[in-house]
Amino acid sequence: MTRLPKKVKTLYFSLKIKNKMFLIITVIMLAAGVLSWGIAQYAFQIYDGEIYRQSAKALNLSSYSIENEMKKIEKLSYRVATDTQIQALLAEIKQSGTEYDNFVMATNLQDRMLDLGAFDKYVYSLQLFDALGHEYAVGRQTITTAKKTIGQIERLAAENNGGIRWIFPRQTGDKLIAAREIRSFQNLALEKLGTIAVRVDMTGLFADNAKGLDKQGATFWIFRGDELLYPEKPSLPLPGVREALNEAQGYKIANIAGSRYFITFVSSAYTNWTYMIAIPFNGIFHDIIAVKRLVIPIYSGLFVLAIFLALRFVRGITGPIESLSAKMKRVQMGNFEVEQDAIDIPSSMDEVGLLHRNFRIMLQRINELITENYKKQLKIKETEFKALQAQINPHFLYNTLDSINWQARVNGEQQISRMVESLAFLLRSSISLKEPLIPLQQEIAIVRHYITIQQIRFEERLDFAMDIAIDYGDCQIPKLSLQPIVENAIQYGLEQLTTVCNIRISAIRKGDCLIISVEDNGPGMDARLLMQIRKGEVKSKGSGIGLHNIDERIKLLFGEEYGLEVYSERGVGTKVMLRLPFAGRSGHVQSAAG
Repeated sequence: MTRLPKKVKTLYFSLKIKNKMFLIITVIMLAAGVLSWGIAQYAFQIYDGEIYRQSAKALNLSSYSIENEMKKIEKLSYRVATDTQIQALLAEIKQSGTEYDNFVMATNLQDRMLDLGAFDKYVYSLQLFDALGHEYAVGRQTITTAKKTIGQIERLAAENNGGIRWIFPRQTGDKLIAAREIRSFQNLALEKLGTIAVRVDMTGLFADNAKGLDKQGATFWIFRGDELLYPEKPSLPLPGVREALNEAQGYKIANIAGSRYFITFVSSAYTNWTYMIAIPFNGIFHDIIAVKRLVIPIYSGLFVLAIFLALRFVRGITGPIESLSAKMKRVQMGNFEVEQDAIDIPSSMDEVGLLHRNFRIMLQRINELITENYKKQLKIKETEFKALQAQINPHFLYNTLDSINWQARVNGEQQISRMVESLAFLLRSSISLKEPLIPLQQEIAIVRHYITIQQIRFEERLDFAMDIAIDYGDCQIPKLSLQPIVENAIQYGLEQLTTVCNIRISAIRKGDCLIISVEDNGPGMDARLLMQIRKGEVKSKGSGIGLHNIDERIKLLFGEEYGLEVYSERGVGTKVMLRLPFAGRSGHVQSAAG
């Protein structure tokens, strides 16, 4: 298996150009065919989705209308159950008065039920059962309910503790019923006074609100779980519809009774019903099927035409390519001279002609680069020689400083010795450290040696302190970042004070950042000078490495979220903060003063 791709590759490169072109065109056309077929299928899926969206929109409108009517019926039952007059009449009936009193109260009860909405559009009747088992019915189609059915309705309504309970024909053998208990709300007693049952014209409700969904032979269905609520007489086999409904996810194309249907459904959170539309597939996809049948013949004709044109095209470029191949073989042998026959190019300026021209220009450029590279190598050798000579001067200076230090120690001049040692360390650090990043502990060492010189110079006027965690020493910091800041603090702070100048360096970790601060109690600066410093418009009086330069180096090395910030106030002092990525280990903090 591992050798097969190599063999195929070798065989391909051994073919003639016309055979390669034939193979390439064939593969491209096949790939284009597969891609076109995939795009077509994707377009068909989009078409299916659009039909689903339109069907779902109509279905949602119908289901919304149906549920609005059902909510009206629910409100009707609530009005009846909470009506003060009905509650008072039921409470009196429960007290078992005389037969005449009960007759009068029953008449008043039915009249009140009529007033509350017994003749609403989709209401067959209002059935009210009192606490003694008597039935009171009003509406356009009243019935006398059997005792067994009354008991079943009361039992189902009681399960919802006064809430609405939808009872389906399968449970009572009657119409769709909205039932709820009537409980006394006087003094919050919640004593059961009876049960209200609203018999619903389910067929009229569903049929009226499903108008407009029967286009292109579509049929409207409503299910409660596996139970069919509408239509009463289905036009399709019910088992096939249920199977398609259980498998569908929003919409699908299903085979029902030997025919294909486009099925769309939505579920209701209010009623737990499923609303569905079944549309005959051939009615909406007739044109799409015709397009599918034309794709293959059209593609086959284009494929044959492309192969024919490709073969003719190959013959026009084979000859010039062979000529160019001969010129390349001559260069392969090491002959880079641009001879007269290499300058000759085909009269045409198509891609092959441009290859000949570019090949000639490339030979000329190669010859120029060879000459230029030879000159550069000579300059590099000369530069290296000068660099070796330049190394003599620093070594001579180191040796001279060592001699001065030795003589100072002999003469007991300890301060001179310390200054010379610190100066030699600073000089060596500025020249010998080649890397742009150094550990924080090396930068601290540079600062300490610089402070040593300045403390000898200013004596008790300089009070320096350092508060940095020991384990921060491994964090990487740009070379010569802290020393120029300390030098600026002395130049702009200490030299302008007549009192003691306090300079403090501290470091803290904030998340993934290391914040290093250099503070002094110098004269500070006003807002204008501070803004110029932040913009890099003020040139440093110290080492020549300005704050703007340090900020740019940090951003180049670590990113724009890091850098240098300066805070100052006239008469208070100055604070410079370096924000760097943390790369050390957490540890305790050690205070040091010098």
